[in-house]
Amino acid sequence: MKKKRNWFARFLALGALVAAVIAVIVVASNTNLHSSSDKTSTTNHHAKSQQKKQAETKKPRTTAKTYEVQSGDTLTSIAHKEGMTVSELQALNPEVDAQTLIAGEVLQLQK
Repeated sequence: MKKKRNWFARFLALGALVAAVIAVIVVASNTNLHSSSDKTSTTNHHAKSQQKKQAETKKPRTTAKTYEVQSGDTLTSIAHKEGMTVSELQALNPEVDAQTLIAGEVLQLQK
């Protein structure tokens, strides 16, 4: 009789595990559906608050058209000093390798 109970308990444990996995999948998929249906109002509110935050913290751009790289500079630090994004800096200087900035190198800040 012990073998029958042991087999039955294992079968129930497997069924419980499968049911738990299915429940997690259902809850996760319902959460994604719910958030996507209400996405526009949440996204608009989030975008507005992000724009407001960026406007408050964003440095004004300098009027300099070039920047001479100093020892220890990175693209991130230069972009921060000049009030621009790293993407903008890279777009203006596609030939520059971010990993090998050389002191004395001149970067374009404006077109």
